[in-house]
Amino acid sequence: MKAVVIEKPGSMSVSRIEDPTPSAGEAVIKVEACGICGTDIHVLHGEFAPTRYPIVPGHEFCGEVVAVAKDVKNVKVGDFVAVDPSLFCGYCRQCRAGKFNLCENWNAIGVGSANGASAEFVAVPAANAFRLPADMPRHWGALVEPLSCAVHGLDQVDLKVADNYLIYGAGTMGLLLAQLAKDSGASQLDMVERNPKRHALAKRLAADRIAVSADELDRPQGWDVVIDATGVVPAIEDGLKRVARGGTFLMFGVANADATATFNPFKIYNDEIKIIGSMAVLHSFERALTLLAKGVIDSEAMITNRFKLDEYSQAIDTFLAGTGLKVQVSPN
Repeated sequence: MKAVVIEKPGSMSVSRIEDPTPSAGEAVIKVEACGICGTDIHVLHGEFAPTRYPIVPGHEFCGEVVAVAKDVKNVKVGDFVAVDPSLFCGYCRQCRAGKFNLCENWNAIGVGSANGASAEFVAVPAANAFRLPADMPRHWGALVEPLSCAVHGLDQVDLKVADNYLIYGAGTMGLLLAQLAKDSGASQLDMVERNPKRHALAKRLAADRIAVSADELDRPQGWDVVIDATGVVPAIEDGLKRVARGGTFLMFGVANADATATFNPFKIYNDEIKIIGSMAVLHSFERALTLLAKGVIDSEAMITNRFKLDEYSQAIDTFLAGTGLKVQVSPN
């Protein structure tokens, strides 16, 4: 089959490799669509510690089941599925506590040591495959994984109906979080996005107000929930100043591993501000699929670019240019 192979950091090619076959408990998926996200860029550049090379990237994907091991019961050949890429050991302290996303032996399809879906076919644990509605446009299924990350993020917030939100970043993840928060009963949803070209879509999808700086939004009392979906230190530092007394700051964006940010510890103490992180997916994949099927997310608006597998380098360049939202590769 044809696949994108990262031999080592910075060395990538579209190559021919052996077709996968299902081991016990596995299914083989003919990939319909695979999204590109920031983690893929870290994998390409050697900046993601769990990655083992060579690897086929791609962890946001959907496709048709074309083969299953004899012991597989939950899916069958012909099913169209989205796949949770999470792989965990099940026996470490975090797994025993049900915190599988914090597994001490954490792995994931396409970003750890298991080959991913930037390929014509990929073998996956069948338990990680979830059937999609027959009437859903097939390429929408690759949105389930990023949406499941956003669902877990809002789980961390312990949201309340009629809270007000400020979200930094109107890229793919910021807009997914915004649409979820709006659907969950946000009374006011504001966004900060430095690229004015993204403002109109953000307002159409979820934002009540959007500006290039929080100063322009004029809310001196702050917001109940402030979410950083950028991973950019200046945005994080600014956002921490905008949390209302008793509010929550969600660190959702992925900052560089060696990044540091400054904050006022007295304000955190005196205002009883909760600062919390959100890492990947936890008990949220199936719920994300349900929300996507229900139409909570404007899937067509979120997917702006699609490329063939041979055009993977062009897809990466488009993602890095930031001119669209979700960039997908369609191997088949």
